[in-house]
Amino acid sequence: MIVDATCAPSNIRYPQDVSLLNEARENAETLLDVLHDPADGKKPRTYRKRARKDYLKYTRCRKHTAKMTRKVIGKQLTYLRRDLNAINGKLSLGKNLPSRQTERLDTIRAVYEQQKYMYDNRTHSVPDRIVSVSQPFVRPIVRGKAGKPVEFGAKLDISVVDGWTRLECCSFDAYNEAGNLREMTERFRAREGHYPSRILADKIYRDRENLSYCKAHGIRLSGPALGRPKKSETRDKAQDYRDECERVEVERRFTLAKRKCGMGLVTAKLRETAAHVIAMSVLVLNLRKIQRALLRMLAYLLEILAQNKNWALVQWT
Repeated sequence: MIVDATCAPSNIRYPQDVSLLNEARENAETLLDVLHDPADGKKPRTYRKRARKDYLKYTRCRKHTAKMTRKVIGKQLTYLRRDLNAINGKLSLGKNLPSRQTERLDTIRAVYEQQKYMYDNRTHSVPDRIVSVSQPFVRPIVRGKAGKPVEFGAKLDISVVDGWTRLECCSFDAYNEAGNLREMTERFRAREGHYPSRILADKIYRDRENLSYCKAHGIRLSGPALGRPKKSETRDKAQDYRDECERVEVERRFTLAKRKCGMGLVTAKLRETAAHVIAMSVLVLNLRKIQRALLRMLAYLLEILAQNKNWALVQWT
């Protein structure tokens, strides 16, 4: 069994505090327009033109200093707080919003609280940080890859057994994939009736708990032992090389899923539909395997028919 984890990035704009606050402010102004009734009198003052002008002035600058960015964030927080106070005033009068717009309002409030906390404490991290107003369930996933150290989307584990790909875990919250190894192994035993003879995985899966679990069930987990190598220890380099060559299969699956099966950029807007897109990408991977097998069988049959036809022509002549 070959296991590994990756991230399926969602189609969102790269999150920046200023642009996120500007988007939240614009959504809050739209909700305020929905709640306002001309019969109530004059609309509450929101300074939306001034807020838009401040945002454009910042974005059109070629260089953004830390002082400039903090000043713009403080202004956008002030504008957003004013909008939220006006919305709360409208709601206190007995007016209601549709369920979808109520969820958007809750998201805007959460964005304001998180950004206000980071602004007051001069930090750039907060638990369950929202990076998109339209998709508040998306979280930053630190991958450490070259060119993309952080991706924004769902994190997933897959396993490859005899060429078949299975989606083992999918979550929009960051997690340690090493904690899912035992569950994947138990599901393999439930399917096959026995434990796998070996598991090919990278070094993040090789913690003490997983090593003890694999040793107790007679499973060989690829890779060297933990800690400093012993002087008397002799590694089978040929076996290590074969394990690495076979483990590349899961990397090929990721590449194929992201380039050909739609996992490279998930454009779905809802949590459920995004999860379904990822599951369908894994399904398409297995369908491509079936397609290749059928094409090979068809090519073999055509070759046999061609050989029989040539043999019949030889006998006739």
